[in-house]
Amino acid sequence: MDIENFKKLVKKHEPGHSSFVKNALIGERYYRDDSDIIYTDKKEDEEGNMMRNADNKIPRNFHGLIVNQKAAYSFTVPPVFDIGEESCNGRIKEMLGDEYVKNCMELCVNAANTSIAWVHYWDSGEGFEWAVLDSKQIVPIWDNSLKRKLVGALRIYDELDGNTGENYTVYEYWTDVECVAYRRRSADTIEEGIGYYEMFQDMEEGEMTASYRHDWKDVPFIPFHNNNIHTDDLKNIKKLIDVYDKVYSGFINDLDDVQEIILVLSGYGGTELNGFLQDLKKYKTIKLDDDEENAGVSTLGIEIPVEARKTVLDITRKAIFEQGQGFDPQPESFGNQSGEALKFMYSLLEMKVGLMETEFRLGFAKLVRAICRCGNMACSVINQTWTRTRIKNDTELSEICKNSLGVISRKTILANHPFVENVQEELKRLEEEEKEQDSYQNAFPKVEDDSSSGDEA
Repeated sequence: MDIENFKKLVKKHEPGHSSFVKNALIGERYYRDDSDIIYTDKKEDEEGNMMRNADNKIPRNFHGLIVNQKAAYSFTVPPVFDIGEESCNGRIKEMLGDEYVKNCMELCVNAANTSIAWVHYWDSGEGFEWAVLDSKQIVPIWDNSLKRKLVGALRIYDELDGNTGENYTVYEYWTDVECVAYRRRSADTIEEGIGYYEMFQDMEEGEMTASYRHDWKDVPFIPFHNNNIHTDDLKNIKKLIDVYDKVYSGFINDLDDVQEIILVLSGYGGTELNGFLQDLKKYKTIKLDDDEENAGVSTLGIEIPVEARKTVLDITRKAIFEQGQGFDPQPESFGNQSGEALKFMYSLLEMKVGLMETEFRLGFAKLVRAICRCGNMACSVINQTWTRTRIKNDTELSEICKNSLGVISRKTILANHPFVENVQEELKRLEEEEKEQDSYQNAFPKVEDDSSSGDEA
């Protein structure tokens, strides 16, 4: 793409992307327990004096807790893929690499914070490679069809030039056939400073070039949407978290600022309040003026509305987990409960993860097909097995599996047994144990009974 057309492309998509980045930064900030309460200013009166001394700003990381619940619930055991041939399944697992579990977690967290996560894949020359990208770097280019196909991806990131020491903004525009790189100095505008960036090396001629052609026949970027309406997980609970932080921090400030007992002096004979406090501590007495009729000391108590604030905090906490569709880890919620009761406790989280799984299945299917193309493997139908990680009643599940012997297949029983992680491996172990048992029994010759029923001796 020439420079002028590329400028038009950037100008068209830059405003929408700026809005996306703004919301994404808020989501990532709340995930790191860096909520708006930290940036509130101290209140001042009309003359500019501080209205209170205490300035506690205490955030509660509800968003981080709910997002981590979602990631651990979905991807502690990552999805398993089956394309119909055991040897190919092993190659797919090998090409996904050791970082597969970590990348799954990162995809879930990125999607929850920003509404979408992105995977980029490439052929390094030594094999298939893939990585999870910062969602704020990617500007997707969709077509106008009903299926909303990805026809281009614009990756934008900052880079420090090691030779000049200047900061640059790099633009990589990827299509289904090539990538063209541009860059500009961060201080320059799009109109003035942008130009081609020779960052790729031509393998045949050995020269640096600004374009790179690939053979994927598809844009090598895969979107992983957070849900069906493409929103982040903070949107529904941000205002509730801000209310909780405000009430909780205000309550702590009241405890710091407001004394439990205030002494009211009438007809005090001294001149300074410091002297009053010293006499009270040292002599346990104070001096009052004799000519004052109403001379004396009284106390004034101020009660902080604890119950009202406790009620607000409890209601807000409950609303956060309901709106955020999370699992509230309250101690009183646990106990010796049945498996069905434990499943009900995860019902809201299961619904949210189900919406995410529907979107993520499409992304993982595209990733597996790219792996198959790179490895020259036939791939028609991809079966995905997803496993949830949650509190279970293992005794109840084991009893159900025991009672199911002879009713359903052994493979199905093993797939649902709480102690079995890999069904195929467990089946192999059972077969080996059966062979060992048969060989052990065959080691002893059978003794035939030669006695007849007519012998009485």
